[in-house]
Amino acid sequence: MPQRNLGGDEITKIARRLAAEYPDAPARTLARRLVAECNGAITLEQARKRIMRQFGVSGELAREEVKAVAKRPPRQAGVQYAMPPSKAESWEPHDLGIVGTVGVLSDIHVPYHSEVALGASVDHLKAVHVDALVLNGDTADFYTISRWTKNPSKRDFRGELNAIRQLLAWLRGEFPAIPIVFKAGNHEERWNHWLWQHAPEISSEKEMGLAAWLHLDRHDIALVEDQRPIMAGKLPIMHGHEKGKGISAPVNQARGAFLRLHHTVLEGHGHRTSGHCEPDMWGSEVFCWSTGCLCDLRPEYARLNKWNHGFATVKVDADGQFDVTNYRIASGKVRSS
Repeated sequence: MPQRNLGGDEITKIARRLAAEYPDAPARTLARRLVAECNGAITLEQARKRIMRQFGVSGELAREEVKAVAKRPPRQAGVQYAMPPSKAESWEPHDLGIVGTVGVLSDIHVPYHSEVALGASVDHLKAVHVDALVLNGDTADFYTISRWTKNPSKRDFRGELNAIRQLLAWLRGEFPAIPIVFKAGNHEERWNHWLWQHAPEISSEKEMGLAAWLHLDRHDIALVEDQRPIMAGKLPIMHGHEKGKGISAPVNQARGAFLRLHHTVLEGHGHRTSGHCEPDMWGSEVFCWSTGCLCDLRPEYARLNKWNHGFATVKVDADGQFDVTNYRIASGKVRSS
């Protein structure tokens, strides 16, 4: 069936409808739509002029003759839309800026820590006169606000909070003159997750942050969040949860870190002392270490495990090169791995 040719008034009605429905659309875009709806009865330029008349931007005569449907100021021809601004935030490592010896303690899990293992590690770090201390994640357990099923008799968040505050005060007393860095591990991230779920309206307030609740400023302890690595010279120190899931290392945790990162790293999180080294084709070595924990080795959720107590030191040279010593603690005595 042949298509009926539209008259000028009918075309104008269509133009007015398009201008009213899409007042912010470019005139040329609406002109193409008008040509299509008119079955090609007018040219693209004719359609554009009709649309422009409906917007009241076709000159003084047109403004007098036509009451604009969606009056708007003239636009620059061929205007280009700008890329929207990105909301991505920068993600940079935290540089210790230390030349000397750095002590690294991971997975203390206060208040479920081992007093014997923690005491032995601190005594050793004091004896070797460390120049900085890194609390490499899961210093606090935050059992009460975890998403796991909890024993009602142990739901005492105020007690947990007071215990971690006491630990930090004790550590500052043991190391009064050196930088201390508190790395947020997956257990400390429970705090933000709990806030986002239960009190999202105030979760972004500074007073609700981990630093404020743990009194870190009071003890001049720096907080590292957002899963950022801590750089001791050229060595990245990570808690270990940053890699995500997908790599299992039932025999050697350090090898699991190598398979995921292909980069030298020192991490905790797995509660096991291990090391793994592989050279590339030019003989350049990539060495990964994992440190033992300083928590109770027989928690109710994992009575049988492959954990061990341990910690590490990193000697950093002026050029950023480093030497790692990975220690185990057995029967309360510190032993080199």
